[in-house]
Amino acid sequence: MSVLASEVEGIRLLTLNDPQRRNPLSPGLVRGLLEALEAAEQDPATRAVVLTGAGPAFSAGADLDFLQSVTSAGAEANYAHSRELMRLFHRIYTFPKPTLAAINGPAVAGGAGLATACDLAVMSEDARIGYTEVKIGFVAALVGVILVRNVGEKHAKELLLTGRLVSAPEAYRMGLVNRVVPAEQLLDETLALAREVCANAPTSLSLTKELLHALPGMGLEDGFRLASIANAWVRETGDLAEGIAAFFEKRPPRF
Repeated sequence: MSVLASEVEGIRLLTLNDPQRRNPLSPGLVRGLLEALEAAEQDPATRAVVLTGAGPAFSAGADLDFLQSVTSAGAEANYAHSRELMRLFHRIYTFPKPTLAAINGPAVAGGAGLATACDLAVMSEDARIGYTEVKIGFVAALVGVILVRNVGEKHAKELLLTGRLVSAPEAYRMGLVNRVVPAEQLLDETLALAREVCANAPTSLSLTKELLHALPGMGLEDGFRLASIANAWVRETGDLAEGIAAFFEKRPPRF
């Protein structure tokens, strides 16, 4: 299977499973991830999703068979492939439940895009990440849409125009990842962070993500208007009622 799925305390662990080829974004792996994400969204027991890679790499990016055929594939085939990648990045970035990347090894080009699309990222201290498309005449177009939202224009330009791989400490400095940990602690630390996040109210998490996606493209007045609607709407939810009751009863909420 191109993607292995397992459940750990309400956290869906999705492992890219083509280690011999360093987990490239082959058509099969892209489809596998989309199907696994759909299953995770539909399962009410799943509170968060963690992505990681099997073997020494997170993901090496483009599939080599695809690279060899791309210049002769034709416009329609290339656009269909690009649309499918767009669907995957958009799906991860806008997923209604929290998404986390456990970057266990090199995350390159489209593989770096997978990690960038996640809400939070924890990186092994010996891993590297980079958007290397310009080195072979490609453009990190899809990745660029979300990268500039992650790190701002100056860092995005440096990463995309140099195409260099950066170390875990530098990725942390740029704001690409949230935490850097020893390799042997990576999965435990990522799952611990996922548990911390998904202990919170699911409605609040989903609505917070929606606001964070929408606000950067809105003006001040529209942003405040949307925020006030969200503020009022959430007051009608069962999660808030439970949270307030738990606060006054001095007990953990049961979301």
